Amino acid sequence: MLRETAGPHDELTPERAWWLRVPATLLSPRPVFVALREDDPEDVGARSEPILLLVLLAGAAGVLASPTASGLLDNPEYDPLLLAVWTFVAGGIYGAVGYFVLGFALHFGTRLLGSQGAFRRERQIVAFAAVPLAASFLLLLPLRLALFGGDTFRAGGTDEGAGESVLVALQVGFAVWSLGLLVLGVKVVHGWTWPRSLGAVAAAGALLAGIVGVFLLA
Repeated sequence: MLRETAGPHDELTPERAWWLRVPATLLSPRPVFVALREDDPEDVGARSEPILLLVLLAGAAGVLASPTASGLLDNPEYDPLLLAVWTFVAGGIYGAVGYFVLGFALHFGTRLLGSQGAFRRERQIVAFAAVPLAASFLLLLPLRLALFGGDTFRAGGTDEGAGESVLVALQVGFAVWSLGLLVLGVKVVHGWTWPRSLGAVAAAGALLAGIVGVFLLA
């Protein structure tokens, strides 16, 4: 867990401590998830703004990886400014839905395996597990634009071939990283074994797959 001190005499506020835990999740995630066990209202409230940012950035990364984004600039009504607005509005919606739906699925999975924890805590595990996805937005979008420019958002542009394959592989790698953090988060927050934690995440995945299947067959 991060020390709540910034120097010999200066205490970190809970808000600043949680902002520092966001990048720390990429390097040393275990203490961050240990900190999620804290139920003090002030500490819980201090997580809200970092979580909001993570939800927004992870959602933006998700919508930019969708087939819809790859052809937006083929529409003459879209320009770079409108594209930026679309990214953050759609990303905010996508991220918020994902935050609650994935949080609910994880809550289902952990309850199935014997947890008595609150829905809020499972949502927060999801949010901090999404740090790599949020980082992928900040790292891969500038790289895509530097390599391909506006063709990133046009069908059949220069963003096809080996370079695009490498970027897709990197995006998948960030997603796998987030999945690994999700399992670690469940393990650390609940104090469970690896098999039990994997079982909870697998149960959450099965619930999501069932929900998607119902909608596809409807």
